[in-house]
Amino acid sequence: MRSFYCHKILACFIALIVSLLVVPPLSFSDDTLVVYSGRAERLIKPVLDAFQAESGITIQMLTADSTALVNRLKLEGPRSPADVLITNDAGTLERARELHLLHPLDLPEVESAIPPSFRAPDNSWIGLSGRIWVVVYNTNLVKPHDLSSILELAQPKWKGKVAIPSAGSVYLQTGVSVIREMKGDEVTEDFLRGLKDNAGTSVYGKNRQIVAAVARGEVAVGLVNHYYIHRHLAKHPDAPIAQLLPDQGENGMGVVLNAAGIGITTHAKHLTQAKALVKFLISTKGQQMFASGNKEYPLNPNVEASPALLPLNSFHVASVPLARLAELRDPTMTVIEDVGLR
Repeated sequence: MRSFYCHKILACFIALIVSLLVVPPLSFSDDTLVVYSGRAERLIKPVLDAFQAESGITIQMLTADSTALVNRLKLEGPRSPADVLITNDAGTLERARELHLLHPLDLPEVESAIPPSFRAPDNSWIGLSGRIWVVVYNTNLVKPHDLSSILELAQPKWKGKVAIPSAGSVYLQTGVSVIREMKGDEVTEDFLRGLKDNAGTSVYGKNRQIVAAVARGEVAVGLVNHYYIHRHLAKHPDAPIAQLLPDQGENGMGVVLNAAGIGITTHAKHLTQAKALVKFLISTKGQQMFASGNKEYPLNPNVEASPALLPLNSFHVASVPLARLAELRDPTMTVIEDVGLR
């Protein structure tokens, strides 16, 4: 199994190099701000469009997997056209910081708008919006009291009833990293083996596919980021699905929290414009767009989350710092590979 993943990683690396050699460099005007985005375009473009309309600064965006974009920045070095990196995961931003790919920021607006727990110590990356890893369940098949912890999904009673993200999902990797940190490798390996057995072929590359499978009753429960449930219900208000917040209570490890975020690249050619974008995204207006449009948690404490969400301070969150996610990622991947999740 380890050999399979090594070959897979090597193939992805070769494909990335080929793309850099074959695709001709894009041409940018002097006032174009280049954004490398690991977020789905539908989730980030409306906010970038609002900034562009307000500031008059033109944005050109390249969308790809967050890890691939970090690798691309590393390979491009000083020749990179990217001014800004946006990812769907704080751990990927921290990895970019460790590789010296991000520019430390000294912006008073950042200090006052985003709490220290949601940014790097040198502000080389700043969290923009939070998401929690929850259980989506079919209300016709499951009752809220049937499940209290994510770890219970490895129990035999859930066999054939669970949909999970694929091994390549940064959300799965983050969740498993937190479980490893809180519970240790032995508990984590037992959990993953049981989860793999219970999920069977119900392994999906996209959160929205998991939510849809649960809504159709193909499985009873699934592991997803919370806002995908709200996005599905916005289109299908009668869907028999709801959110279950796991691992609460006195002995619960807490829900897994992650953050999308932004960093200005080390070799940014448009530093002033990039700083303007950061300031917009952490402002009241920018944060409200994440809250209302995507149903994500705004990280600026002066901005309220959507009324559809439980307040962020109303539930127990796992006590693993976001900055640790990069350090935990590689050993977590080893555990995932050893168990054989695909």
